[in-house]
Amino acid sequence: MAEALWALEGLKSRAPEGGAVLYTGAVDLPTGGAVQWQYGLAASEVLAQDWTEHAGTLDALGHPVRLAILHAVLHGTVTASGLVEALESGTSGQVYHHLKELTTTGWLVSPGRGLYEVPAARVVPLLAVLVSVGTPR
Repeated sequence: MAEALWALEGLKSRAPEGGAVLYTGAVDLPTGGAVQWQYGLAASEVLAQDWTEHAGTLDALGHPVRLAILHAVLHGTVTASGLVEALESGTSGQVYHHLKELTTTGWLVSPGRGLYEVPAARVVPLLAVLVSVGTPR
């Protein structure tokens, strides 16, 4: 990258007074296809929100089995039975419990009986969350 902070400089040139927060991504999926996504809010909007409304959505990502499910789905394991087999993380009932949490919070959708996918609108946000928690301190 020619300019180290090119994304930040672009945001600053377009941001409202008080700043903004933006995430963006262009991802070639392991299973084929690509997703491009960009979303941003004025910093004042983010700071004024009731953050507690996001607890359930964030909580859904706070379990190792759920993260493993999302990883497996993005890598092509899209059936409930395939996930039970691939994860080796307990019974099918336990995996279905985690699938329900992920679908209820929108991290997964079920386009057909026993099939799961990460919706395109959630791929970049998911990866952005993972990048943000892995940011060096």
